[in-house]
Amino acid sequence: MTLILEQPLYQTDIEKVVDTVSWDSFSQQSFLIIGASGMIGSFMVDVLMKANQKFSLDMKVYAMGRNQERLMQRFAPYLSEANFHIQIGDITKPLPESLQVDYLIHGASNTHPKAYATDPIGTIMTNLMGTEVVLKHAVTTNAKRVLFLSTVEVYGENRGDVELFSEDYCGYIDCNTLRAGYPEGKRVSESLCQAYITKYGIDVVIPRLSRAFGPTMLLSDTKASSQFILNAVRGEDIVLKSAGTQHFSYIYVGDAVTSLLYLLQHGENGEAYNVAGGAPFDLRLKELAADLATIGGAKVVFELPDEIEQKGFSKASKALLDIAKLENLGWQPLFDKEEALRHTVEIVKDEYLNV
Repeated sequence: MTLILEQPLYQTDIEKVVDTVSWDSFSQQSFLIIGASGMIGSFMVDVLMKANQKFSLDMKVYAMGRNQERLMQRFAPYLSEANFHIQIGDITKPLPESLQVDYLIHGASNTHPKAYATDPIGTIMTNLMGTEVVLKHAVTTNAKRVLFLSTVEVYGENRGDVELFSEDYCGYIDCNTLRAGYPEGKRVSESLCQAYITKYGIDVVIPRLSRAFGPTMLLSDTKASSQFILNAVRGEDIVLKSAGTQHFSYIYVGDAVTSLLYLLQHGENGEAYNVAGGAPFDLRLKELAADLATIGGAKVVFELPDEIEQKGFSKASKALLDIAKLENLGWQPLFDKEEALRHTVEIVKDEYLNV
């Protein structure tokens, strides 16, 4: 599990992010990363710890998750460092009041289709109850800022009236379905953030992330993009469970983390911001599959999904994000598409072959 931290290409990506961020305002600040063993959370922890090492920032980093063994394995190189702390806990349960940090980043959530179908209650409650726990903690500890990681899925299905979703768009979601638990859980959590801002005057910013990918993905992830990446890693044909015409915005995990750090510094309280990699990362599913098949030396084949898979699939066929609001703050993506996809496959290949 520590292999990824020893992978030279991964270290290159971490360095690239660290060298782009303006760290002055984060010096001697503290961060609680909730969902630290996830794709974005783990990359965030690595970036913060690398910045500490490189610039002597004296930032305190608390990596929170439910599985102590997984956290300790993943972050083993940091366990002896005074500024790094493992925080074990279920985010639906109250945080200890003694845990006082400047920035809370709530990224704990089921984020892949099989989990939506097999753990539908957990999918909803980790968002709703977990967000309430985070917001209550921010109130009682006077935290500087909360980031609630939301999703492109809050927009629902494109009604056919726009090309790109801006932050004020609202598409269609059939709330009376099992699959709706994820987007509706995120929607009501955003509303809860607004309620806490109004009642308690806390500071919350809401990044709405597009479909993220990267080498910190879990090998058990059932998202289509993650399955394609694993196919490319193994040199296997990439299996499409549809015609592949779905048109989505994507973002590399390195760019997702730079956007979150940028929003901690520059986002406006109460505002939501679309987060995506820009036009080169607006891809049809068959285009993503073809790009990864080329990298993996394989081809794309088509296959019908099974019943459980179908229950977890999004019904959206077009979900492209307008990132002008975030760009107008001054943020730009760092990684190009070819670099992001190739790095993901090569880094995961090293990890996969050595598990």
